[in-house]
This record gives sequence, structure tokens and C-alpha cells, in this order.
Amino acid sequence: QVQLVESGGGLVQAGGSLRLSCAASGGAFSKYAMGWFRQAPGKEREFVVHIGWSGANTYYADSVKGRFTISRDNAKNTVYLQMNSLKPEDTAVYYCARKRAAFDNSGYRNEAVFDSWGQGTQVTVSS
Repeated sequence: QVQLVESGGGLVQAGGSLRLSCAASGGAFSKYAMGWFRQAPGKEREFVVHIGWSGANTYYADSVKGRFTISRDNAKNTVYLQMNSLKPEDTAVYYCARKRAAFDNSGYRNEAVFDSWGQGTQVTVSS
């Protein structure tokens, strides 16, 4: 059973940056695509970004394109989310997730294809 632990959240002013990390243990990390999702207060959880198992196949939500960058280090079993030019509307709990199927880069916006989730890390952007 894989375990995912996010870190790096915090409080930042608008225009600032944060780097989130998601460390995986207990699974063959390099075989699985990963994603970041977020949930703002009173809203449904939404897709943010996906990265394929090899580090390719990156897909971003339009709302974060050009500001966020996802990467992964398979040697460290970690995926990163660099968030720049943060806006108050980026305030949310951010979750990393692992795909259910190995070597699968499809359906990246669909939560149902992810079966392992972290506990989330809070990101708060003040105006």
C-alpha cells in the first residue's frame, strides 16, 4: 500500500511562490503517473496538474498554466509542484495522488483513476 505525504504548504502573499513536495513510500513510484488536485473552502476538489510516470505527459489546468510547474524525481520517490505568481484564488488544500494503473497517462483530470491520496497541505495566499 503506497503512502503519500505532502509538505511545503503555508501562508504567502499574492505574487509569491511556494514549492510543494509529495513523498511516496511503499510502492513502485517510477511506474505511476501522479497528479495534484486542490480543494478550496466550499468548493469541490479540482484537478491542478498531472505528470506521467516518466516525467513527460504533463498537463495543467488552465487556471495554473504558466505559473505552476510539476516535476518528479523517481530516485527520491518524490513529485514536486513549484507554484509561482500565486493568487488569492489559489488558496486551497493541495493533494497529491497516484494513478491506479501503472504506466497509464490517460484520464488525468478524473479523480476516479487515482486510488492513493495524501492527507493534503494547506496553501493560503493573502491579497
